[in-house]
Amino acid sequence: MNKVAFVTGSSRGIGKAIVEDFAKKGYNVVINYIRENEEAENLKEQLEKEYEIKALCIKADVSNENEVKDMIRNIINEFGKIDVLVNNAGIAIDKEFEDRTVEDWKKTLNVNLIAPFIVSKYVGKEMLKSKSGKIINISSTNGIDAFFPTSIDYDASKAGLINLTHNLAIQFAPYINVNCVAPGWVNTDMNKDLPKELVEEETNRIYKKRFAEPSEIAKVVTFLASDDADFINDEIIKVDGGY
Repeated sequence: MNKVAFVTGSSRGIGKAIVEDFAKKGYNVVINYIRENEEAENLKEQLEKEYEIKALCIKADVSNENEVKDMIRNIINEFGKIDVLVNNAGIAIDKEFEDRTVEDWKKTLNVNLIAPFIVSKYVGKEMLKSKSGKIINISSTNGIDAFFPTSIDYDASKAGLINLTHNLAIQFAPYINVNCVAPGWVNTDMNKDLPKELVEEETNRIYKKRFAEPSEIAKVVTFLASDDADFINDEIIKVDGGY
């Protein structure tokens, strides 16, 4: 029976690349989205045709507890289990520090930090029934050592996600491995409109002298989900090309 990987925010960007790599490796996949219905359905069709796996598309706001519970119920009804959870969904609202509002903070924390707690709580209950599972959180080097006042709430949320990783690893031990991947700069839609000067400056700070591709982040995630990573637990892995 195929393993099942559930990736939040997976209709585009890093999440899409992660879903694609899981499908390539023979997993059945759950594509979660909130707005990109057409992209999600196209991805589902592509993956099922190309890799002969089963894909499920579910629209849900992962920061809404009731929608999360309904989504997990649908996944269990369809597949009977969840082997891997990737908390990938995230947002960034870049503004000058003095223009940042409390509402910006609340929105960012809801999606980037509270949502992974909600999803992990309910998926964790399902994983504990079989006493096995992998949870992988997608944080950022912004939560470790790359700080930008224009992204102050994003940075704080990603630092909080790292702390959540540590606590979930304790809570779900010894049955569920909980790890965290912290990408640096990645070529995604979130970064496509960055000022040219900033891109040049940041590229020069990266030892590899380029931004990562989403597929390079995905390969680290699928490795952590694999049997080869069974003894890796409560780790924060930077994938930033050297910075």
